[in-house]
Amino acid sequence: MASSGAAANIAVLLGLGIAGIFLAARRLRRPARPDHGAFIARLELLPPPQPPPPQARHPLTDLYFAIADALHVSGYITSFGSPEWERTHDAASQTSPVVSALVNGGAICVGKTVIDEMAYSIHGDNKHFDTPTNPAAPDRVPGGCSSGSAVAVAAGIVDFALGIDSIGGVRIPGAYCGVLAFRPSHAIVSNSGVIPVAPSLDTVGWFARDPSVLRRVGHLLLRLPYADVRQPRHFYIVDDCFELSKIPARKLTQVVTKSVEKLFGTNLLLVNTFFLPGQVTRMNLENYLASKVPSLKNYSNGQENADSKRSSLLALCNAMRLLHKCEFKDQHMEWINSVKAAVDARIVSNLSNDADSVIDSCQDTRNEVRLALNALLKDDGILVIPTALGCPPKLNARELSSESYNSQTLCLSSIASMSGCCQVSIPLGTHDKCPISVSFIARHGGDRFLLDTTQTMYATIQEQAEILAKSNVSSKQAMNEEAAETAKEKGNAAFKEKQWQKAVNFYTEAIKLNGKVATYYSNRAAAFLELASYRQAEADCSSAIDLDPKIVKAYLRRGTAREMLGYYKEAVEDFNHALVLEPMNKTAAVAINRLKKLFP
Repeated sequence: MASSGAAANIAVLLGLGIAGIFLAARRLRRPARPDHGAFIARLELLPPPQPPPPQARHPLTDLYFAIADALHVSGYITSFGSPEWERTHDAASQTSPVVSALVNGGAICVGKTVIDEMAYSIHGDNKHFDTPTNPAAPDRVPGGCSSGSAVAVAAGIVDFALGIDSIGGVRIPGAYCGVLAFRPSHAIVSNSGVIPVAPSLDTVGWFARDPSVLRRVGHLLLRLPYADVRQPRHFYIVDDCFELSKIPARKLTQVVTKSVEKLFGTNLLLVNTFFLPGQVTRMNLENYLASKVPSLKNYSNGQENADSKRSSLLALCNAMRLLHKCEFKDQHMEWINSVKAAVDARIVSNLSNDADSVIDSCQDTRNEVRLALNALLKDDGILVIPTALGCPPKLNARELSSESYNSQTLCLSSIASMSGCCQVSIPLGTHDKCPISVSFIARHGGDRFLLDTTQTMYATIQEQAEILAKSNVSSKQAMNEEAAETAKEKGNAAFKEKQWQKAVNFYTEAIKLNGKVATYYSNRAAAFLELASYRQAEADCSSAIDLDPKIVKAYLRRGTAREMLGYYKEAVEDFNHALVLEPMNKTAAVAINRLKKLFP
């Protein structure tokens, strides 16, 4: 009896343990939702009847779309991502003209989508309506503020969706969910019937999976007449922005350069000052902005003289965040104060620091940045930057509350937000099983050009991204080789500055990344000689010679190291070998004569 009772107790304990594991697993896994949690309300707005023949059908016929819940629909309360806002506001009396234009253009609106509370965040989390599930990476945030719209498109629920973008609210979720995302030029698309966030920055943008849909929607909203497609003549790859990226820069930029080569027959031209037609150009936007936008010094937070590689980009980001905060407060602080306990504490806390005194200067900066980028890009230029820092952060990850992470992300989005230029985020496949993307920016008013360029290049970009993905091993090797070359150049710079140990460290890094280049060993040997580390210099030269028996400098440096170690015979042999390879080498000849006089 005792044994049977003990067995029963064990069975119960095991059962409880299994149940506990099961419950824990259920808590860890997000439950599947039919619409991925994208929608806050379902509705149906139907287009008018088709015009009789021979008139053309409506341009968006048979397309379904959704709208972020910051756009009004007559008869519905716009929640603005907040149940308290919904409770304290009446139903809209008119539908947003943008929504009406799409419905009249033949598309069917099927619902309103979740946004971050008061459209204030860029992550896509909402404590009131839950965070929509990112279809491309369910354990990652979908990005915000227009999270639900991006998710609805990525999940294939709709053909396209509208979002709002002040500081990245369309571009970031587009990147995180792996779909096309378009932010039009500021004030080109009407914001009437949309709850304002920061009017100087606000735009209505849209998402799509298909570039032709993205373009069709754009042509309707932008009211563009027919015109010939204009080919881009300049692609400016912004190296300092790609330095911010957590994704290897080559994985992003190579897809663009290869696509441009294939479509337009151009080659990569590594210049910074003179831009030739039909070329892909590497540039430093930090330096360009510093020279063209003098008002940025007002937002450097004391870093104008600091050793900061991205002080101008950071200053631009600071100006955008200040403008965003001040205009948001102007629009909504009275309401927030009336219901403060119901608003996310993070929003209230962020608004508590007053800095309204320099708001006028923000507008000066906007104008200066727009003029600077319009002058650079003209009518046929494309600025190429990463859309986001890298893979979307995991749900509840530390990055979401990291000031550094958020600031760097907003550095990227501030370029278009503050200049008012149009920007499109284009998916480039995956990295670590998460979506990655690149962005094209055109001048303010260049929306048609950017939409046309996106459609022209999209298929080739996806093809090149797939080719790169299929060559992961060789790609990794190539990236290591590129990084090794960068380390070598840093070593050379340190050597010129007589920072010998620093040079050794950089050359060592290059060797670790790619140990099959004789020059790396030979250069490190030169630094070791300056440090009087003769045995290490001798060993490095021997490694270099094993890799390349014709590397003259390695024989000269090994000869010097052996002379200093007292191996005079071997030293003479090395200098003689150098003379065989280069009969006119004066260094070798002088060394041989010196040793012969000392040791006849």
